Amino acid sequence: MDSTPPPPWLSPWLSVVGLGEDGWDGLPPAARALVERAEWLVGGARHLSLAPAVAGQERMAWPSPLTDAFPALLARRGRPVCVLASGDPSWYGIGATLSRIVPAIEMTVLPAPSAFSLAAARLGWPLQEAACLTVHGRPLELAIPHLLPGARLLLLSWDGTTPAKLAALLRARGFGASRLTALEAMGGPRESRTAATAESWSVERVADLNTLAVECVAAPGARILPRAPGLPDDWFAHDGQITKREVRAVTLSALAPRRGELLWDVGAGSGSIGIEWMLADPANRAVAVEHREERVARILANAAAFGVPGLEVARGKAPDALAGLPAPDAVFIGGGVTGAGVLDRCWDALRPGGRLVANAVTLESEAVLFDAHKRLGGELSQIAVSRASPVGGFRGWRPSMPVTLWRVEKP
Repeated sequence: MDSTPPPPWLSPWLSVVGLGEDGWDGLPPAARALVERAEWLVGGARHLSLAPAVAGQERMAWPSPLTDAFPALLARRGRPVCVLASGDPSWYGIGATLSRIVPAIEMTVLPAPSAFSLAAARLGWPLQEAACLTVHGRPLELAIPHLLPGARLLLLSWDGTTPAKLAALLRARGFGASRLTALEAMGGPRESRTAATAESWSVERVADLNTLAVECVAAPGARILPRAPGLPDDWFAHDGQITKREVRAVTLSALAPRRGELLWDVGAGSGSIGIEWMLADPANRAVAVEHREERVARILANAAAFGVPGLEVARGKAPDALAGLPAPDAVFIGGGVTGAGVLDRCWDALRPGGRLVANAVTLESEAVLFDAHKRLGGELSQIAVSRASPVGGFRGWRPSMPVTLWRVEKP
């Protein structure tokens, strides 16, 4: 048996301690001990001011950007370091960030009640039934996919102006009757709340430290995003270059989005495929590849309107515009499949187990898909959609151009 003692970094040298608004007085003895024994104490200026001075202890307030502190933190590996945070550090907090660079075996995390837990307790909400998200340092539009009749949302604010901005967003989306509550400085002596419907909200600013609660009420005609793929075509700004609703639903089914995956939407047009891919799960990512600047502007506007502002755009023509992009889990080629090297570049970049789907409406693009099917296998299908339209004083079926769809999975 090897009796060599383990190196010091294999025992927890990094502690992350969550603080509430009650500060030092609210910390249990175990958390206080971690703070007091630390050689290096790191946190926001407000957090550091709440901890009593310790002789010989070095302290540092987080720089901007915060990641600039990581090399110095890792250089102290094996020595007692403590990071102070708000509430539960592992829920949209610094604990989640540090867990990506420090193994769990080297960390001790002692959370305080999260803002979500405190808000649910104050309002009497079952926390498991609320959608919990953050707009702290993130676009407010991220709330849009969660706006559903009867839904309850809890949001971490960016600052004191966030409630008024959210009220305006709710009004614009047809949710003006929703009840909005701003819970300020929960758990401390300054705790207070402000509540009103979004349509009657008149408070321009509350305390910067606030958590928002929304009880969603939709007006007739409110735009509500369904969970199934195939959103109406006229919900997207487009110039006619859009994968039509019925074909889009089948295409997304073939792409089979899974949580946390990355899609390349090549020849994106309006961005509809990438947008619906991201709506399938908040952790999904997409890159829209498009070379026309007017379409790029539409893609970005559509992404914001549908609550997926994180959609990335690679400006340029494929295959050149694909250089340097992270490897995709799925690829959709909606335009430019006849371009030299486009299909092969996408196939080569695709991760093992990934799916490639390409659509064609011209004979030339069909020929490319037939050849690819011979070489790589997969499935070929054709979709023909007809829509009822006026024929004189009557109605008849007006067929759209049939779409050939090729799907293949990479071994």
